[in-house]
Amino acid sequence: MNNKIIDLTKRLKETISDSKKQNLNEVAPVLDMTVRREEVIQDERRQVRRTIMAEFVGAFVVIPGQGLQKVNVYDLSESGLAFDMDFEVGHFNSGEEFAMRLYLSKDTYIPFTARVSNFREISDEGVFRHGVQFVKESTNSEALGHFVKFLETVTASLQTDKGDRLVTHIK
Repeated sequence: MNNKIIDLTKRLKETISDSKKQNLNEVAPVLDMTVRREEVIQDERRQVRRTIMAEFVGAFVVIPGQGLQKVNVYDLSESGLAFDMDFEVGHFNSGEEFAMRLYLSKDTYIPFTARVSNFREISDEGVFRHGVQFVKESTNSEALGHFVKFLETVTASLQTDKGDRLVTHIK
């Protein structure tokens, strides 16, 4: 009887041993998972901070000759903030200084002066995003610094309610 089956066992073993030798010569990059984990945590904190800014703090800019114009705060830091202003309203130019207000309630606000560092058009959202720096030594710069630190501290321990705490039965 003639055996028509080809035995590949020997050839397979040679191929496996050659690939192992090749892999030993290559150095695989080592990934530091603590760095990646910290990046994820920072991104989550940033998202929570943006939520706070959008829902907790009302922001207005003072447009000369027109009055107060509502803007949406996108991000906030110790040195400045980013906000969006609708296309219809227009935009401030780089280097321009203007008065701004952060409202904590409908009647209570912190006034301060800001200087435009940059702005860009976000077409799909219909807004101009402005990056502004707080003008140092202007009205309420110290109070504003404390307020920002408060928000950053609180943001580190905030959680998002996902509807997991529902009252099932009240007597």
